[in-house]
Amino acid sequence: MKILITAARILVGLLFIFSGLVKAIDPLGLSYKMQEFFELWGMTRFNEHTLWLSVVMIAFEIIAGMALLLGWRMRLFMWLLLLLILFFTFLTGYAYLSGKFKNCGCFGDCIPITPLTSFLKDVVLTLLILFLFKHKDKIKPVFSSKLSMGLILLCTLFSFGIQWYMLNYLPLFDCLAYKKGNNIKEKMQMPVGSVPDSFAIRFVYEKEGKEYEFAAEELPADLASYKYKSRVDKLIRKGNAEPPIKGFALSGITDADSTDVVLSQPQAILLFCEDFSKPVTGWKDDFARLYASAKAKNIPVYAVTGRMDEAKQQFASTPFSDIQIFTCDNTAIRTAARTNPCVYLLKEGTIIDKQSYRRMSRIENLIK
Repeated sequence: MKILITAARILVGLLFIFSGLVKAIDPLGLSYKMQEFFELWGMTRFNEHTLWLSVVMIAFEIIAGMALLLGWRMRLFMWLLLLLILFFTFLTGYAYLSGKFKNCGCFGDCIPITPLTSFLKDVVLTLLILFLFKHKDKIKPVFSSKLSMGLILLCTLFSFGIQWYMLNYLPLFDCLAYKKGNNIKEKMQMPVGSVPDSFAIRFVYEKEGKEYEFAAEELPADLASYKYKSRVDKLIRKGNAEPPIKGFALSGITDADSTDVVLSQPQAILLFCEDFSKPVTGWKDDFARLYASAKAKNIPVYAVTGRMDEAKQQFASTPFSDIQIFTCDNTAIRTAARTNPCVYLLKEGTIIDKQSYRRMSRIENLIK
């Protein structure tokens, strides 16, 4: 029994630490996934709280996993782990049964797994935690109380510290389609070998108060006696044709699509601003220097935001007030820019570098 308890404790502890670390690389990813759930449940008022909730949840996964490995405060942490895994199992079960999610976000964007796999994983973890919960009194501390507390404190500082770094300086490991080296235009294309959705065109006609649907080859000989109503496209086979980058379309004040123009430039700089929750006054000086350096090299600079009018107001009193502003789908901006704002250096659509607003000088050095 002791061997089983130890094996289960190590397995569960390592899984929670691993799960937390993978998500800690990109806390915003979990935050956005939470918002998907809240939007489906009509609880969008909680969207503004998802970031700190994701940071706390990720940190707790790492801390709880470490506490389990150390055998520290088992009565407290076994209760917390049990409540957490029951919550996770409910979420992954909902994601699987509803069919509305392709990835539950359990291991972040770096290790996407299907809702079914995630649900089965949580069911197994629930059984293991129930087993450990039953035998929690048999789990003894590995080290002294002071040493264990010191290790937990270090783990706590690390759990929050690594997330602070990622939120301010971009994830160290970029698992999204907008990572350095990728060509945006290419990633907007369907993958090679993918199968598109298959639709059947059906024509709706009315005769003697009844509606009839016909395929093109099924039209009746007495079609003239029918009244045409509409045409519908029915999905008969779901394909897997989905490009890695979706919704990346840039349009200016005329609403003309300028995506190809921007992505075809020999070099270009993009400033992504999802919103202006980070005041422009906090980063305008760094960006002004980058903007001036780019203009000296005849490198076009564009701002990409979902709030064009607000952007014009915010930029009006800055040295880059004449910057060309494009609007873009907010989801595409969130995916491309994991800090707000974020700066890209492109070469014919290929991402040469991307930096948070705290490291704009790195792109300035590149273009110099």
